[in-house]
Amino acid sequence: MSKEKSKIIAIVGPTASGKSSLALEIAQRYGGEIISCDSMQIYKRMNIGTAKPSEEELLRVRHHMIDVAEPSEPFSCEDYVRLAAREIEDCVGRGKLPIICGGTGLYLDALLRGGNSAPVSDTAELREELNARVEREGIMPLYRELERVDPVSAASIHPNNTKRVIRAMEIYLSCGIPKSELDKLSKKNESIYDAKVAGLFYSDRSVLYSRIERRVDQMIDMGLLEETRTLMDEGVFENNRTAAQAIGYKELLGYLSGNDSLENAVSTLKTATRRYAKRQMTWFLAKDYVEPLYADGKTFEEIVNNASGLFSLA
Repeated sequence: MSKEKSKIIAIVGPTASGKSSLALEIAQRYGGEIISCDSMQIYKRMNIGTAKPSEEELLRVRHHMIDVAEPSEPFSCEDYVRLAAREIEDCVGRGKLPIICGGTGLYLDALLRGGNSAPVSDTAELREELNARVEREGIMPLYRELERVDPVSAASIHPNNTKRVIRAMEIYLSCGIPKSELDKLSKKNESIYDAKVAGLFYSDRSVLYSRIERRVDQMIDMGLLEETRTLMDEGVFENNRTAAQAIGYKELLGYLSGNDSLENAVSTLKTATRRYAKRQMTWFLAKDYVEPLYADGKTFEEIVNNASGLFSLA
């Protein structure tokens, strides 16, 4: 007899969409606990730039998968799946509703599949060769090659995201199948959970972009510059490529190094965050397991009620 699947819900969407506030309210109303699905909130001391929950919010609802790694440590998608799955089963065992909340689509995808994906052989040697090539030539020649062999993946990866460009080419060169095709195969894998996923979106993107601009201004007021300086002095951005790519920090390094004005750095940060939000929306809207919830013109209470109905909680 097959094991009954654990019931979970997930609230996803672009940055600054309000998904964290929604998850908090749902958790309080229905006895849930929140499991972060954010590739940067896992790092300790990266607080303001990753929009971690406040102390008051942490007291209201128990959170998991926050501050589980040092910024100097590598942390993979596989690490996330292993730890998050353990937290889900702990919640279920205590009679709590696991609520996955975050914007890292790759982590959620892998978690729902139990870490299963289409097989790719060990390619450590090939990865080293690609890294060496990037060191010699820069990232753009490899990115142009990716555009040629796998335009779908190239469209979803920023050229500056060296790690993901290399990984996509690594998959294609090792098995002859574009990463985008393997992703399609992976989507056919049945979820190991009884999961319902809501995506919080805005049909009028200018509303979301205004929320992003306000959030960036709030982060600066809260001390994002000082947090970035501390992490820079610790050598975090030199030692951890993932942390170095974190939006909210890398855009401020030029100012802190004396090579950029604060006004320009903040403007660059807002632009980068808007672009990231657009990529997040593209990712989640393409997933057939994500049920869109549009927040335009709705009160917070209406959004909560709509989500409760979707999750069959009301």
